[in-house]
Amino acid sequence: MKIKNNRLEALRLIISSQQLGSQEELLNALQQEGFKLTQATLSRDLKQLKVAKAATMGGNYVYVLPNESMYKRVSTPSTIREMMQMPGFVSINFSGNMAVIKTRPGYASSIAWNIDNSAIPQILGTIAGADTIFVALKDGVAKDEIINALSTVIPNIK
Repeated sequence: MKIKNNRLEALRLIISSQQLGSQEELLNALQQEGFKLTQATLSRDLKQLKVAKAATMGGNYVYVLPNESMYKRVSTPSTIREMMQMPGFVSINFSGNMAVIKTRPGYASSIAWNIDNSAIPQILGTIAGADTIFVALKDGVAKDEIINALSTVIPNIK
C-alpha cells in the first residue's frame, strides 16, 4: 500500500508541476521517478484521484487535479522527489496565549488534526485554514514548552 500511496503522491505532484496531455507522457514522467506501472494501473490511479483534462490558454488539453489548493499548478517546480520530502510545517510564531503555525498549502488541516488528537495538555485546541493554523494555548505556558510538546507531532519544528 505504501508503494501505491507514494505513486499517487508522485502523480499529484507531476500533474501539478507539468503540463502533460497524454497517459503516455504521464507514464514516462512516473518512470523517470522510478515508478513502473501499466497504462491500466495509471487509468485506475487517475480515476481514484478524480483527475480531469482542461484546456490551456494555448488550446491544448492537459491533466488537472480537482480543486485542491495543495496541488495548484506551480510555475517553478522542484523535482518530484524534493517535493515529496518537504515537510508541511513552515514556521511558528507566538503572541500571548496564541500561536500561529504556517504550513505549505493544503497541510494545515492534517497537521491541526494531528495536534488535536495528540492530547497535548498545554494546547486547548486549533483552527485550521489551507496554510495557517491558529493554536489556543493554556495561560502561562512557555514557548519552549509548546515547541517541545509539538515536536512529537511536527518533527522538524525545532
